[in-house]
Amino acid sequence: MRRLYTVLLYLALPLVLLFLLFRSLREPGYRARWRERFGVFAPPPRHGGIAVHAASLGEVNAASALIDALAKRDTGGPLTVTTFTPTGSARVHALCADAVFHVYAPLDLPGAVQRFLDRVRPRLLVVMETELWPNLYHAAATRGIPILLANARISQRSFTRYRKMYRLTAQALGDTARILAQSAADAERLRALGAPPQRLTVTGNLKFDVALPPGLPAEGVAIRAAWGAHRPVLVAGSTHEREEAVLLRAFQGVLAALPDALLVLVPRHPERFARAAQGARAAGLNVALHSAGAACPADTQCFVVDAMGELLRYYAAADIAFVGGSLEPIGGHNVLEPAALARPVLVGPYTANVGEIADQLIDAGAARRVADGAALRTTVIELFGAAGERDRMGAAARELVASGQGALARTLDEIERLLTAVTG
Repeated sequence: MRRLYTVLLYLALPLVLLFLLFRSLREPGYRARWRERFGVFAPPPRHGGIAVHAASLGEVNAASALIDALAKRDTGGPLTVTTFTPTGSARVHALCADAVFHVYAPLDLPGAVQRFLDRVRPRLLVVMETELWPNLYHAAATRGIPILLANARISQRSFTRYRKMYRLTAQALGDTARILAQSAADAERLRALGAPPQRLTVTGNLKFDVALPPGLPAEGVAIRAAWGAHRPVLVAGSTHEREEAVLLRAFQGVLAALPDALLVLVPRHPERFARAAQGARAAGLNVALHSAGAACPADTQCFVVDAMGELLRYYAAADIAFVGGSLEPIGGHNVLEPAALARPVLVGPYTANVGEIADQLIDAGAARRVADGAALRTTVIELFGAAGERDRMGAAARELVASGQGALARTLDEIERLLTAVTG
């Protein structure tokens, strides 16, 4: 099955490259560093360390505490972090600066994978969440490099897709040394896809171990002071284009009831910053941009954060946080960041990517689900007028995050065991 997969991948390679070129029309970063995608790059100064693969922005954020902990430890070599997307790459540079060696992950072609491993020569490969690359896994296992699948999750939609390729998926999972699942449901799906039960452990979700930068609450207070401490502020984080239209219509209704309210719009992808601002202006809102300074005029109705890595600062300045990717069928983004900051959380109906966590927040009274723009408008107006309810929801959110922590320590323990086994 792996050989057939490889043949099909080579046949599809022109389409893959065209897809990357097409993506580069909106995100120019896809046009850069193509040699790295074929395993061609200057190697790190030393070998024998750990390689962590976090495909995109979401995985990098989920792995941030783990990467930080590994960068501070002596693991016998450099820490290499690979990503696939330019936004993930930019986030690695913002989080780690020169503390890690960063390249794009190779395409899952045998030659590209072999060149990558020849240059990095890791003692351990850590793959975040659900990135199953049969040729990479096979090549690493053949070289005796253990593979740790960390923070592993399988949504029902992904499970259905992987089931159609059971033999190939089972081969890839069989090449892993350890699989650390986020939940019992994820572990059960992984077992059904062929994961060896003796290598599978439930360790929890690394996203609960949110590493909040020191002084973040104080930054939020300072931002609010610049805006007006008593203005009602809704921060909509990691938003996508179609749901922004819904958000903007809903916020027009909020403004009709509360004329001094402020919407802080933080688009998910940088190539959309200008279009998001244009959409807000087209909706009749007065717009200010983060790039012009954190302060905004008193008549600003929509503040567009046109920069990467700023979302936490603005969540810290929010009265209410709406988490994007959930008003359209994308599956939702990280709900634990605003929860860790004790902010009441709102999500739309589509939360498959964060389903269990979103349900836990809702059950704890820390979050609410809104079915559409009308429900969003009604809920925001209600919560803006109920400071006590916002405080209660925020406290419940922070308590739930604290109760779920510990996955980081368990993951680090597994890494230590695998490294010891390799060196022993």
